[in-house]
Amino acid sequence: MSVPTGQVELSKRDAGESIMEVDGLFKHFPIHAGFFRRQVGAVKAVDGISFDVKRGETLGIVGESGCGKSTTARLLLRLMEPTAGSIKFEGEEIARTRGADLKALRREMQMIFQDPYSSLNPRKTVGSIISDPFAIHGLLKDATERKKAVQDLMDTVGLNPEHYNRYPHEFSGGQRQRIGVARAMALKPKLIIADEPVSALDVSVQAQVVNLLMELQDRLKLTYLFIAHDLRLVEHICSRTAVMYLGRVVEMGETAKLFAAPQHPYTRALLSAIPVPDPDAPRQRIVLDPASFNRAAPLREISVGHLAAV
Repeated sequence: MSVPTGQVELSKRDAGESIMEVDGLFKHFPIHAGFFRRQVGAVKAVDGISFDVKRGETLGIVGESGCGKSTTARLLLRLMEPTAGSIKFEGEEIARTRGADLKALRREMQMIFQDPYSSLNPRKTVGSIISDPFAIHGLLKDATERKKAVQDLMDTVGLNPEHYNRYPHEFSGGQRQRIGVARAMALKPKLIIADEPVSALDVSVQAQVVNLLMELQDRLKLTYLFIAHDLRLVEHICSRTAVMYLGRVVEMGETAKLFAAPQHPYTRALLSAIPVPDPDAPRQRIVLDPASFNRAAPLREISVGHLAAV
């Protein structure tokens, strides 16, 4: 497959500040048909995206369902093999990392999954779930020391350490997501990828989990890649935001500037759909016309740090 270069080149200055750099990343799923299962096409889930994640920041990725957000997250964590492209973590290429090197990489990058119900093994106690990373990486082999570490993690995320031997079904949705957060934090990673971590929770609980994540970031100097549908949430917690449309990044920049002055037609349409609590407030919903812009346009710098594919 002939693969074009990435959408935008990372400057040397940006690369020096980045914990992760992604350049020209592709993930195409082949489509087969006929008796001989010949390839007749491909689903372009991720189609040549390039961006960087600054150390200590929260980078938001937004876009409608099916635009490639979750696939991107899994590619960055090497839960999927990329079709092509470069992924650098702390300056080292990891797109083709395997074996022991990939296992070591897992200690540096962790994921918080969207669904707190299906992401926890119902047959295991909470203590066992949170201690799994220690067992996998051969850490804290002493049972007493491991139990203390797990109970400390439970206390850190706002769970009762005495509930160490309870099972996931004995916890509420918000508590289960806290279990997922504790498991992700167990190995003290440098980068956390949160794939819509609060979308499955009640609105009353979402703020509690978001506040916990922000507190942990301040305390542990974490870097977040935060995937979300809730644009108001992204506006509140993300320092920069990347907008994805049909597998490509179409706009990226400081969140405040991007929300105040969106440059790409898709970004403007997306922001116009944000619910307003006042039913009498004037609204102008923008209907996106894909024919009005060039889907293959590369990202270019509109202003300092603000990129758009226009």
